[in-house]
Parts: sequence; C-alpha cells; structure tokens
Amino acid sequence: MREDLHIAIVGATGAVGLDMLKTLEKRNFPLGSLTPLASARSAGKTLPFRGQEILVQELTGDSFVGVDIALFSAGGAISKEFAPLAVNAGAVVVDNSSAFRMDDSVPLVVPEINTTDVATHKGIIANPNCSTIVTVMALYPLHQAFGVKRMFASTYQAVSGSGAMGIAELKRQVSEINDGRQVTREVYPHQIAFNVLPHVDVFLESGYTKEEMKMVHESRKIMGLPGFQASVTCVRVPVYRAHSISVSAEFEKPVSVEHAREAIAAAPGIDLNDDIASNGYPLPLELAGQDNCQVGRIRKDCAMENGLSFWVAGDQLLKGAALNTVQIAEEVARL
Repeated sequence: MREDLHIAIVGATGAVGLDMLKTLEKRNFPLGSLTPLASARSAGKTLPFRGQEILVQELTGDSFVGVDIALFSAGGAISKEFAPLAVNAGAVVVDNSSAFRMDDSVPLVVPEINTTDVATHKGIIANPNCSTIVTVMALYPLHQAFGVKRMFASTYQAVSGSGAMGIAELKRQVSEINDGRQVTREVYPHQIAFNVLPHVDVFLESGYTKEEMKMVHESRKIMGLPGFQASVTCVRVPVYRAHSISVSAEFEKPVSVEHAREAIAAAPGIDLNDDIASNGYPLPLELAGQDNCQVGRIRKDCAMENGLSFWVAGDQLLKGAALNTVQIAEEVARL
C-alpha cells in the first residue's frame, strides 16, 4: 500500500466529512498530505488532524491537482459537477452521494461484500446509501448461508442522516417543548421530537420514496442479485445517531436460527448481539460511534417459508458513510 497519498475531502466541514477526517486518523490511513475542501462560506476554517490544524480550502475546479484520492460527501449536485473534474485531474473519486450509484460503469461497494469490484473502477467508486449498507451487512452473510430471495424491511433512521441540520432540529425542538415554547420546523415537514415520520426522501409516483427504492436497487447491485425483491418503508425517528432496520427475509434453502447466528458471528464488520434472556439486542444508543454493526432478535419468520426475521443497527455516519468510504479508499491504495 502506498504511504504518500494526497487525499482530498470534499464537504470536509459536514457531519460525514468530519467523521471521514476522524476515521482517516483512527485507521492511520497512509496519506502524505490532506486537503479539506468546502464551500466559500467554510473556507478559512481549520480542522484538527493528527495533532495539527488543517486549513479548509474553497472547492474549485482546480482543487484536485496532485490529488490521488478524493472523498466526496457534499451532495449529488456537487458530485456531478466536480467528480469528473477530479478524475480528469488524475484522482480516484469515492463518492458518498447518490449521483453515480446506479451507473453501470461505477462500482457500488461495501468492502466486506464486494471488495473485488473496486478494481473495476474507471475513476469513480460509489458509496451506497447508509440504510442499505447497514442492512446488507447482516443480510449478505445470511444470503451466503441460505440464498436470499426477497425481504420486507422497515428502517428507523436517526436525524443525523439529514446532516448537522437534522441534529440541530431535534435538539431545538426538545428544548422548545421543555420550555413550553412553540415548536419550529425547518428540516422536516412535521415535528420530529417525540414523533416518528414515515417519510425519508421524496415520494415517487409509486407511493414509495426515493430512499426506499435506493435500498431495493442498491442491494441488488452490491450483492450481485438482479432478481432480488424488496419492499421497504423508511421512517425517521427522534434518535441522534445510528440507524436500525427490522428485516424479514425469505431464502431459497431451509433456515435455522443456529446456523444464522453462526453465519453472522463469522462475518466481518458485524457483531452478533442476540441474547434475549438478558435483554441483549442492538441499540442505536450503544452503537453510536462504533465501527461495527450489530444484529439480534434473530428468529424464524412465522409468515414465510424459509424465512428469518432480525433486527440490525449501525452508525450510519460511520459504517453507513465515512468508514465505508475510507475502507474503499484503502482498497484503492492497495491497487
């Protein structure tokens, strides 16, 4: 692995960008230089990295000269405009937006599942949707054991999935309610404090949201299963950090809870937490800030033949975004 890489982070001052910085440092990523990039509004700020303060620079079309790997987390519009410029300058882009995920020429990668796809890149590698990543981290080991056919899932998505503004909205509303003040809304169409909203992303003509269909299409691409079927309901909940997903999946082969637990326990990046006698199951409160996902409540589904139901949770800013992006960059550095 090269040890003198020049890394750029686009959207470095956002929630995911800040976690990218922390993850690069925590994993001792082999970089020689680092360039944090952001909007003109954030340019001039400094960010801590390896005991130093690194100056944030304004993102421009010339920002990628000499950059080896550019990590993007600034939204789809920015990615569509600047990722091709980064590639033309010689950088490999790892993009955390939805801009390129379903492009047939762009690998969509979860390293624990399809790391070999990294080598097929043509300059851009896509990081999947956060809920998709957390879900397939549990579903894929079970697929390897039993052969998955379809799933029904409901997500419980933290407000940090909406970025720093989502976190601020929940904090503000809790304070407003505690103080007896009028609740104000800016990010969500309804009050999120002490509430749940069955509405993540925009609605499509089908009645599903874009977020729900991302989980369907992206899961197919990541697992290499074009015939995989899924019906998903995505829900925003008043949790600051870490997403949870309730899944019922049907498989080709007969299933057993014991074999399922063994498959999860042997899989990388996910831990088994399934001891209901001691109230042991994944909790977003405990998984906030943790690299690994967890799965528990594994049981035979009583409505489907060869079905399993389970609960999986993970920090969507880490494994669902920053960590997965850095893991992809590590694979690029090995090429």
